[in-house]
Amino acid sequence: MLLEINNLTSGYDKKQVLYDISMKLEHGEIVSIIGPNGSGKTTILKAIIGVIPAWSGNISFKGKSIKKKSIADNIKSGITFCPQGNRVFNELKVIDNLELGGYLLKKKKCKERIELVFELFPILKERYKQIAGKLSGGEQQMLALARALIPEPDLLLLDEPSLGLAPNLLGDVFERLVEINKQQNVTMLIVEQKVNDILKISNRTYSIKLGKVAYEGDSKFLIGNKAKLKELFL
Repeated sequence: MLLEINNLTSGYDKKQVLYDISMKLEHGEIVSIIGPNGSGKTTILKAIIGVIPAWSGNISFKGKSIKKKSIADNIKSGITFCPQGNRVFNELKVIDNLELGGYLLKKKKCKERIELVFELFPILKERYKQIAGKLSGGEQQMLALARALIPEPDLLLLDEPSLGLAPNLLGDVFERLVEINKQQNVTMLIVEQKVNDILKISNRTYSIKLGKVAYEGDSKFLIGNKAKLKELFL
């Protein structure tokens, strides 16, 4: 078992958002988290990486509790987080963004990892001297993904990778995630609102509703299952 969450409760200040969340991820899986806005999906990712504390319950990674670990500790252990929204440092060059992703690595290792992501994302190699804020939305998404891959993660947490992308770019992004999962053996936990797209590439799905797990199972069961999806989102 790569990641195991048991009876996690958490929130912001005094506002509880998560109620007894339990989840599991095996090595090599792509697992999706779906559900209505405000249900607590992003909060789960933030609790795993250490942005917010777990109030109770436990989070284990590679068999060890990370409940009280810092973000830096979690990155060192093999977890990276690609948040939603503006995912790059706009004022910095592409290469600077990538180097920031490897700030915990030795210089030689960081350089090797950057060369590897350039193979995955050739457009970034072409534009490595360009200011990140001048990249297109799709290119910024590639840069954010590439930066999250620099530390050589075992687990990649992704928060709405499709957010803000033009419809014609969605397929490319999801195909790239599958490619990274298979070629780099990176396990992924993905929060995504483009339900039909994420169900097609994920092995299993958790649906979160009002801070609780409302569904856990094979993603294929939900594909085209309008009645069940309506139940999960209403």
